[in-house]
Amino acid sequence: MGDHPALKQGICQDSGRKSFSRLPSGVPHENQVCIMFSHVVVFWTDPADPKAADALIEGANRYLRNIPGTISFHIGKMVHSPRPVVDQSYQVALNLIFETKKAQDTYQDHPEHIEFVEKVFKKVCKKVVVYDFE
Repeated sequence: MGDHPALKQGICQDSGRKSFSRLPSGVPHENQVCIMFSHVVVFWTDPADPKAADALIEGANRYLRNIPGTISFHIGKMVHSPRPVVDQSYQVALNLIFETKKAQDTYQDHPEHIEFVEKVFKKVCKKVVVYDFE
């Protein structure tokens, strides 16, 4: 996933135009924006289960990591911070990047995603918040 052309070259569009270009440096030129869809999921696991965060991470790696359409997959435990602005109430976060919202929509309906929700998420999580943005 880290070798995906969209991450290496960038999928960019001139502001206000319908034309797209791939940039060799991965950095947009002036008046260009890179196109991608980010799907960030923040999980609060069951506090009664001390192994819930590990089970969630293991399950995500098993069921979600190889679903087609994902450019980047990153899951991990919350990192403590002395900064009061950093939310430290959750246990695990997942950050996925797709080329388009349509690719993310397809991911949501994939049988492995549905299996993850049923077999892992519903068993170990008490709360979830999702942030999607382009």
